[in-house]
Amino acid sequence: MKYDYLVVGSGLYGAVFAHEAKKAGKSVLVIDRRPNIAGNVYTKDVEGIHVHVYGAHIFHTNNKKVWDYVNRFAEFNRFTNSPVANYHGELYSLPFNMYTFNRMWGVVTPVEAEKKIAEQRAAAHITEPKNLEEQAISLVGTDIYEKLVKGYTEKQWGRPCTELPAFIIRRLPVRFTFDNNYFNALYQGIPVGGYTKMVAKLLDGIEVRLGEDYLKNKDVWDAMADRVIYTGAIDAYFGYSLGALEYRSVRFETEFLDIPNFQGNAAVNYTDRETPWTRIIEHKWFEFGKDDGGRDLPKTVISREYSSEWKPGDEPYYPVNDEKNGALYQRYRNLADREKKVVFGGRLGEYKYYDMDAVIASALDMAERELG
Repeated sequence: MKYDYLVVGSGLYGAVFAHEAKKAGKSVLVIDRRPNIAGNVYTKDVEGIHVHVYGAHIFHTNNKKVWDYVNRFAEFNRFTNSPVANYHGELYSLPFNMYTFNRMWGVVTPVEAEKKIAEQRAAAHITEPKNLEEQAISLVGTDIYEKLVKGYTEKQWGRPCTELPAFIIRRLPVRFTFDNNYFNALYQGIPVGGYTKMVAKLLDGIEVRLGEDYLKNKDVWDAMADRVIYTGAIDAYFGYSLGALEYRSVRFETEFLDIPNFQGNAAVNYTDRETPWTRIIEHKWFEFGKDDGGRDLPKTVISREYSSEWKPGDEPYYPVNDEKNGALYQRYRNLADREKKVVFGGRLGEYKYYDMDAVIASALDMAERELG
């Protein structure tokens, strides 16, 4: 059978495009090398707890068009992301807010907190931040940088903060209020029943084949469709012919525990350099109320996250957005622009770190151009 579209990848980008193409009357085949749909937003039911298998995903957006769109496929709860930072057993509120400043310095007013940060910024003599360290100190001062930014960031990226570009931390939430909602977004939450259920609704009525590796049989798959929407890694598509783009990867150690409550919060970041993991996620707190300590569900699931350098065979998570990789991506982009029947999209296809709402907006924009 010949299809109008072959969609490579059943994550958010691929699923949204496939849904829009089917709605436009096109024949669509979706393939994925994994044994499950939903890409990195895949959630697995473990005794009533929806485990975020590839890391925590909290939907947040200011884009009403995208929010209205996803609500057609899922009901969202009112989860608010309020992580906790653990520095050698000292607990601090994230994002950095008045609770953080009070715990760090004993200050109780915004004026006192701003004065403290201004003093530390002046002492560091930073006028134009040249790297992540200088950028962070200019935003939150030396004490918070040393305890809550430096160790976590260096574990996350595998590089000293002085070697990381300033823009990585430019959007660091710093608030001189007691608001502990990490995201400055009008709409946020998590799909009731998990993301896999939402993606399944997007793909309802569309042929999906799992466990299929497009690149291993590329000519066969290409012959099956007039157009290809490719959401895999752009350098892998071209056989790494210009060299491999760099990523950071994440390894997860997941445990099922016979207790109702491990840490009392969905996310706890370990910000010291000595703790080998970056954070622990306790999945039940994405969905269940906190008032009874989780005793309505007497077990829990936790995942420790370890950041690592990407190598072939690992799952690529975060593009390394430095000058060298940006230039290499542009060369691959030039090759991609010459592909007549293939559209490259999504986090891997565009070598870009996308929030979920931006992935969906990008897929909708592309569908509008592609489908008329």
